[in-house]
Amino acid sequence: MSVHELRRKSGDSSEKITINLGVVDLGQIDLLVQEGFYSNRTDLIRTAIRNQLSNHAEVVRETVSRKAFVLGLEHYSRADLEALQSAGETLQIQVLGMASIADDVSPELARATIESVVVLGALHASKAVKAALADRIH
Repeated sequence: MSVHELRRKSGDSSEKITINLGVVDLGQIDLLVQEGFYSNRTDLIRTAIRNQLSNHAEVVRETVSRKAFVLGLEHYSRADLEALQSAGETLQIQVLGMASIADDVSPELARATIESVVVLGALHASKAVKAALADRIH
């Protein structure tokens, strides 16, 4: 299993979200974009989110440490899970960022080796594996 720091870029390390904003807030965002403070709405929203995350960085660090989260990207390969199964061990996945389970992991192997899944961010796994672990994903 490997841990990688997530970089702020498009591609596999980003997730699309949808938010609802009031028309007045949206109008103010458009005004700031029009006045050249931001290149577009997304730029302003990303900047605002990063500022808030920066403001709360210490709380995030303390909570990650206290709850024993892996911070970043954690990938679980079929070989990783087969090694756990051979050793008679199970896995508790706790990730703040992205956890990915390889596409060649069968639902049966996932159920046999993954005891629980807590992901604050994104969980990438096949539909079959997600369905097999549905009662273990919190």
